[in-house]
Amino acid sequence: MSTRTPPDAAPPTAAAVARPPVAPPDPVAAPPRLDRRRWAWLFVLGWVAQVAVRLWLGSGQTVPVATPDESGYLFAARVLTGGPDADMSFGTVYRGGYPLLLTPAFWIGAGPVGVYRAALVINALVSAAMLPLAYLLLRRLRLRRRWSYVFAHVTALLPCVLFYSEFVLTDAILPVILVGWLLLVHAWLTAPPPAGRRASVRLTLSGTGASLLVAYAYACHTRGAILLVVHAALLGIAMVRRWRSWRDASAAALVLAAGTGAGMLLNRSLLPHMYPSGDNDLGGNVVRRLTTLDGWGWMLSLGTGQVWYQAVATGGVAAIGLVTVAFLAIRPRTAPGTPGQVRALALGLLAIVAGIAFATSAALPVEYRIGNYVYGRYLACVMPVLFMVGVAVLARASRRTLLSAAGAAAGMAVIAACVVQWYAGDLLTQYTYTAYDFPETSFLTWDWTAFRLWHATLTGLVLLALAVAAAGLRRHGPLLLAGLLALVAVGMCVTATDRIARPLVRAETAHTDLRRDVDLARQRSIAVDWNVWWTIRLSQYYWAWWSDGSVFDARWTAPPQNVDLVVLAWPKDKSAAASWPKGAPPGWHVVDSRRTVEGDWVAWSR
Repeated sequence: MSTRTPPDAAPPTAAAVARPPVAPPDPVAAPPRLDRRRWAWLFVLGWVAQVAVRLWLGSGQTVPVATPDESGYLFAARVLTGGPDADMSFGTVYRGGYPLLLTPAFWIGAGPVGVYRAALVINALVSAAMLPLAYLLLRRLRLRRRWSYVFAHVTALLPCVLFYSEFVLTDAILPVILVGWLLLVHAWLTAPPPAGRRASVRLTLSGTGASLLVAYAYACHTRGAILLVVHAALLGIAMVRRWRSWRDASAAALVLAAGTGAGMLLNRSLLPHMYPSGDNDLGGNVVRRLTTLDGWGWMLSLGTGQVWYQAVATGGVAAIGLVTVAFLAIRPRTAPGTPGQVRALALGLLAIVAGIAFATSAALPVEYRIGNYVYGRYLACVMPVLFMVGVAVLARASRRTLLSAAGAAAGMAVIAACVVQWYAGDLLTQYTYTAYDFPETSFLTWDWTAFRLWHATLTGLVLLALAVAAAGLRRHGPLLLAGLLALVAVGMCVTATDRIARPLVRAETAHTDLRRDVDLARQRSIAVDWNVWWTIRLSQYYWAWWSDGSVFDARWTAPPQNVDLVVLAWPKDKSAAASWPKGAPPGWHVVDSRRTVEGDWVAWSR
C-alpha cells in the first residue's frame, strides 16, 4: 500500500492535511452493522487497554512527588468535600476545576494513600479517552480508518498524555480537554448551514459543548485562560464573517460566560481555606516582565525553550505539525484550498502555543533550576494535536512537501536550541537539575543526572530522519512509522516511571512518612514550622490527612499548643528533645524525627 496517494483521497498537500471536516470512507467496507459493531469493540477494548497501562505504570505512586502541584490539587479537593483546610499561603493558587473532578476519590478512598490511588484511577479513565478523540481528529486529517486507530493509540501513549496521568496534576486531563475542544469547535465552524431541526441541534451542541470545555479548562488552570481568549475570538470572528448566525454564536458565548463565571466563583471559594495570608503574586511577575527589557528577554527566551522541548521530545513530529499549522495560518489568501474557518482555527492553535509558552514564562519566578529555561509540561496539553498533524503530514503529504516540512521542523529545533544556549549559557550546567522536568529528553540522551541540550537535539533530529525515511516506504511505511513512534513513547514513559517517579516516591516516603509512630487518624490538627523545607511541610499535611493544616514561623512565634501535632525544624547542633524553642511545655513529647537531604524535622504530640 502506498503512503503517498491513498486511493480514498485526492493527491495530498500540506493544506489538504487539515482541510476536510469529514473523512471519506475506506474503499472496501464491511456491511455497516457488522462494521460498526467491530469498531465499537475495538474502541472499548482499546480504551480498557489504555486504562490498564496507566494503572500499571501508576501502581507504585502512593505519595505526591510533583510538589507543590499535586498537594495543592489534593488539598483543594479535600476542602471541596468539606474536609479540613491546608495553609499554602504565599504559594501558587491551585484552581478548583480539576479538584472537583477528584472529589469521588474521597468517597471511595481510605486514608491518604487510598484517596491518592483513587485519584489516579480517575486520571486513567479520563486520560484514556485520548484514544477515541485522537481517532476522530486523525480521521478529520484524512487518515484511513485503520491507520487512524493505530496512530490514535500511539498518541495516547505519548509521555505528555501517559506519563503525567501517573500524578495528580491537571496535565492528566488537559490534553483530552484541548483535543475535545478542537473537535467540537472545528465541527461548529465548518458545518454547513443547518437544514432541519436535527442539524440545528447538533450545531448548537457543538458550540455550547466547546464553550463548556473551555470554561472548565479555565477553572482547572491558568493555561485555560489562553484557551478562553482564543475561543472567544473564534466566536466573534465566526459571527463577523457570517460563518455562523448571530443566534448560534450568542448561544455559545452565553454558555461560555456562564461557565466561566461559575469557575471563578468556585476558585474564589478556595482562597480563604488554602491561602489565608495571600499567594505568590504570579500576576505581579507578568506585569514586571512585560514592562522591562530584561523581562521581555526572559519571557521570549524561556518560551522558545518550551517550543524546543516539544519539538525534540516527539522526535520532530510535533515540530512538523507546528510548521504545518503555521503554513496554513499565514499562507497567501490567493492560494487555493484553505477555507477561512480552517485558517482561523490554525491561527487559534498558534495563539494557544505562543500564549501558553510566553505567558507561563512571564509568570515564572527565578527558581535557579534548569527547568526554567527548557520545560515541557506547560505545552504538553497542545503537543498531542501538533503530533497528530505531524503524523498526517508524514503519512499523506507528497515527498516534496514532506521534505520541506521536515527541513523546516529541523531548522526550527536547531534555532530554538541556539536561543536556549545563548540565553541560558552556563546556567544549563550550574543550576539545579530536576529529573522530573525532563522525562523525554533524559531518555533521548540516556542520562537522568544532567541536562544535555545538544545531545537531545541531535537525537531528536535522528528520530525525525528515521520517521521521514519510514514514511517514505511504499508498502510498510505507516506500520514502521507507528512502530517507531510507539517504541520511543513507551520507552520514555517506562524509563521515566522507573528512574524518576519511583525513586521520588521512595525518597519522599522515607523522608516524611509519620504513620509508623503516630496514629494520624486521631490527630485533628497539625501545625508545621515555616522553617521546615516546603516539600516536607506539604508531605506532612498529606500524611496527616484528617488534620487541619496550619503554618507558623518558630523564629518569631511560639509553637501553637491548641493543635494535636507540631512539626518543628531541627537545628544541627541540638537534640530532638531540645528542638522546641525555650523548652517544651508540659505534656508534649517527641514522637518522630528525621534528618534528610531535604531538611531535618522533629514531630511533637500531646
